[in-house]
Amino acid sequence: MKEKPASSSLHAPPAFAALRHRGYRAYLVGSALAMMADNIEHVISYWVLYEKFHSPALGGIAVLTHWLPFLFFSVYFGGLADRFDNRRIIQISQVMFMLVSLGWGLLFLADTVELWQAVVLLTVHGFAGVVWTPASQVIIHDIVEKEDLQSAVRLSASSRYLGILLGPAVGGGLMLALGPAAGLLVNVLIYVPLVWWLWKAPYGMRKSRAPAAQRRNWLAEIAAGVHVAAGNPTILSMMLLAAASSFFIGNAFQAQMPEYAHDLGTANADLSYSVLLAANAAGALLGGVILESRGMLRAGPRTAIALAVLWCFAIAGFAVATSYPLAAALMFVAGVLNLAFSAMAQTLVQTHAPEQIRGRLVGLFSLAVNGMRAFSGITVGLLGGLIGIHWSLALSALALLAVTATLLGFSLRSR
Repeated sequence: MKEKPASSSLHAPPAFAALRHRGYRAYLVGSALAMMADNIEHVISYWVLYEKFHSPALGGIAVLTHWLPFLFFSVYFGGLADRFDNRRIIQISQVMFMLVSLGWGLLFLADTVELWQAVVLLTVHGFAGVVWTPASQVIIHDIVEKEDLQSAVRLSASSRYLGILLGPAVGGGLMLALGPAAGLLVNVLIYVPLVWWLWKAPYGMRKSRAPAAQRRNWLAEIAAGVHVAAGNPTILSMMLLAAASSFFIGNAFQAQMPEYAHDLGTANADLSYSVLLAANAAGALLGGVILESRGMLRAGPRTAIALAVLWCFAIAGFAVATSYPLAAALMFVAGVLNLAFSAMAQTLVQTHAPEQIRGRLVGLFSLAVNGMRAFSGITVGLLGGLIGIHWSLALSALALLAVTATLLGFSLRSR
């Protein structure tokens, strides 16, 4: 196994260095498609639920039920990624995603969706995500050479966050072109390339990366992961940044995007909804290119925190915007900043993580960045049902700004 020394993690490799590996190129494309399909499902299901129930609180509940599995099970599945064949773990997760998209499609086709069915499907989707995330990050350490590891981690992080932001734009297009039900049935096929490639891919087959004594004591493994995170300032600061950004905002505003589009007063709510999502995705694409370009936005904790501070301003501006063009422009800027700081944080955690507990640390980061999104369903969604989604998003952005500014202040003092 190619261990990445923590001391060299900030020495940037050549731009796009990991793409020299044929296996990594295939894996990157398949993963990006799968993440995009994951979020295509979100945008279509959120729109139909909004049209049927017209409830901001329901959007908050959707976020809450989807992300709670990450909160409780991320470290557990990170441990599994350290022990078992990562190819098969990823394939299991993809089949779960496919079944959920199929379930949504059939329910929408029959026009029989009910609240309890939505809760079940969102929960299964959440479990599929928590099964997938640690294994999808650990396997790349088997695909590329040591000197290209940081590029691979960074590109993988960028592709995941790009999928998070690009998926809604593509989902909006599918919904407009084919309708919600047909769009979700087509979405099932987007998962197939990754599942097929992993069937015989020569990576990630080793049974364990931890000594036998550690494997017999699961609680000791968890404690070791927490201890390493607490003792490494870079890992700790990036996990705190990820947890705070997900707690206060996450991607909960996407569940409320139909109402934002409606409130901006455009003539065609369907089209304006899709354009806002597309603007966010276009910004993410630019952010990914900037992040991987040689000599630009070199990975570092202070850089990541500063980008998150700027993201707070962009989100707060979007929340209070009354002009549709201004709102779309702010969504573009938010996409750039969100991908940049999120992918940078994930890169720093992975490149500083010791090999023998890498899966657990990736699981802890997944808990921070994904599990804490469950609470954004409260801060943005449920609170929005009481005071309005514009106020709830703006106040959440200001609260996150206070936290990130504090993190930045401590980071500058410790320098």
